[in-house]
Amino acid sequence: MFRDLLLTLVSLAGLFTIVFAENAPGWPFDVTTLTAPDNSITAKFVSLGATMTELWVSDKFGSFRDVVLGYDDNTKLLTDPIHPYFNPIVGRYANRIKNGTFSIPITKNAQPDGPNVFHIPTNEHGGLDTLHGGTVGWDRRNWTITAKSATSVTYRHLDPGDEGFPGNVTVFVTHRVENSGILKTTMHASATALTPIMVSQHMYLNLNAFQQGSNDILNHTLRIDGAKVVATDSLQVPTGPLIEVKGTAYDFQEARQIGSQWNETVGYCGPGCQGYDNCWIYNKDESSAAGVSLWSALSGIRLDVTTDQRALQFYSGNTVDQPRKAVHGGPALNYTRWSTLVLEQQNFIDAINTPEWGVDEIYGPGRDFEWSSTYNFSVVH
Repeated sequence: MFRDLLLTLVSLAGLFTIVFAENAPGWPFDVTTLTAPDNSITAKFVSLGATMTELWVSDKFGSFRDVVLGYDDNTKLLTDPIHPYFNPIVGRYANRIKNGTFSIPITKNAQPDGPNVFHIPTNEHGGLDTLHGGTVGWDRRNWTITAKSATSVTYRHLDPGDEGFPGNVTVFVTHRVENSGILKTTMHASATALTPIMVSQHMYLNLNAFQQGSNDILNHTLRIDGAKVVATDSLQVPTGPLIEVKGTAYDFQEARQIGSQWNETVGYCGPGCQGYDNCWIYNKDESSAAGVSLWSALSGIRLDVTTDQRALQFYSGNTVDQPRKAVHGGPALNYTRWSTLVLEQQNFIDAINTPEWGVDEIYGPGRDFEWSSTYNFSVVH
């Protein structure tokens, strides 16, 4: 009896937390601030998209810098027509879907319309593909707080088949900060029917935080434990082959400055585009050792990422053009192209239209989706 009573009280406590969050002042733009016990890291989030709005870590001078881009007015996360995806959870399916179409079971080529063929609104390249889940993906949905403490917050979102995806998906994301400059994000999703799920955390980073006269990320040093990148067409949609990075400007297996082979990146992110917007396949399980590392000699801030995901999308901010946050010198100054980068921990991109990879991104009853990444910030001198 006592156990049943305890479980009831726990359930009620969770319900009250949900009700409180839904009615919090400013929801879904209510700000939750998390600070590690040793004060080494502070992160702020809003309920819209379970989105990070600030991330403060220490530099080599002992000062704290906000190393993520964003807005001073968080309502622009919903209303900005440019929609750059500043630091949210993106889904139900991150990255691109060819023609906004897929089948279950998956196929290489589009199938005639039928009960197992699904069309998601196309929202990129003039309607030729779907990006980050459709016109209104998870980043622009209202999430609900189900648990919160001084160091962690858990959000829940119920996706009732939005954007044309099959089945209902219930997803939980927990953001947690820990001593020694650690941010950890985990996700768990369950579906009522077979459906693709592939999500990511879309953080725009600049480890100099636009200080010391530095306005781009070309002087950041990057290492990626990936010997292959996904070959793509002119829309950055996979064609199937995997490209060996050795001997190309894709090769970051040995750490080097991002701008060290910059002239060779013309066309990497599409026709006439200079920079990166590409998917690396990790060489191994990167859950215990960093699959990607990034640091700046100017600020001394270093980031090492461990993850249970199999791939990394590295985007070098090629089309960014937004007013900066005040802490970054805005709004008189803009974030501009190559002023930031995104390191998206995720699975193989558009595997739901590339069956030759043998990558299963279809989830449903009896098979839940899991995602976990740890961001370890430290200082190098």
